[in-house]
Amino acid sequence: MAAILARAGATATAGSSLSRPTACRRQRNSVVVAAVTGAGPAAPQEGELERPAWSGETPLSRLVGALIAFKPLYSLMKLASREVIIRTAEKSNIPWREMTKKVLESDVYEVFERIRDPNLVYPDYYLNPFHAYDEGNLSWLAAAEAEPATMSIAKRAIPEAPSIEEANQIVRGTWLNAIEEHHLKYSGNRQINDILDIGCSVGVSTRYLAEKFPSAKAVGLDLSPYFLAVAAQKEGELSRQNPIRWVHANGEATGLRSDSFELVSLAYVCHECPARAITGLVKEAFRLLRPGGTIAITDNSPKSKVLQELSPVLFTLMKSTEPFLDEYYMLDLEETMRQVGFVNVHSILTDPRHRTVTATVPY
Repeated sequence: MAAILARAGATATAGSSLSRPTACRRQRNSVVVAAVTGAGPAAPQEGELERPAWSGETPLSRLVGALIAFKPLYSLMKLASREVIIRTAEKSNIPWREMTKKVLESDVYEVFERIRDPNLVYPDYYLNPFHAYDEGNLSWLAAAEAEPATMSIAKRAIPEAPSIEEANQIVRGTWLNAIEEHHLKYSGNRQINDILDIGCSVGVSTRYLAEKFPSAKAVGLDLSPYFLAVAAQKEGELSRQNPIRWVHANGEATGLRSDSFELVSLAYVCHECPARAITGLVKEAFRLLRPGGTIAITDNSPKSKVLQELSPVLFTLMKSTEPFLDEYYMLDLEETMRQVGFVNVHSILTDPRHRTVTATVPY
């Protein structure tokens, strides 16, 4: 399989100047966006394309899709993807198995019963297998492994960082700085008092937001009661001026009051959703934000040079566990936000793999 994909990738690259539409090519001079100031990793670069050649309706993307659709091969890809993720994490000194075991042997199951909304109806897309879990995010194993998987995101983004802690400081720090800078510039001096983290998973991003804006009240919302139980259990071990509130709900229809927040964040959520759901999430964020409020979406950047240059084996394994990746890369997220009503829409590469898109609800 690896040999077939390598040849396909080489063919796609060699024929790119003839086969790729002009609209998909970027200027030869790559745009460089600073992720950090002063000493530190090199600033992340945009590639020459609008999106990776392995996404969308390109011949390479269709080949990968055909391979994934072959169920025996898909099963092997899923196992291989999982092994690569865990092995890479452990090579980076992330104690994946120990962290997972600690969660599974805790009293998190009692928290689950308190936090779950038994009447919640899950959208159809959420019931698909992904991330190499047959039950998707609706399982204890997915919830137990979510935090080490999240730590791996930072290390993959900043591989030269000497430690996981430093990689996290860079990835999360540049993301939080982008949010703060946008809000200060466009909010009309509106203070951030209420924060909503949609798709909060096990609460890693929610805790970063709460620490960045300690005077604000933060809410973490997710479709997975398993993830929320892990988040709530960990929060119970911490001492915080304003404890985070956890809500089991659909991010497209939260049931929360309109005009309730100054900041709505979606961190690494949209690439897991079909285009219709991403649009629904953006619309709901617009409804929930007060005038002058900020939406911040951080996720894979279609223009990332690193992602555009992934090896065929790696991007095939990635696509095998992310069923909506093509839809995410094909969607013009910035234009979607403008059509919903957001203004001051800005996108910046906050690390070599990820962009942060910020926008404002007008007064």
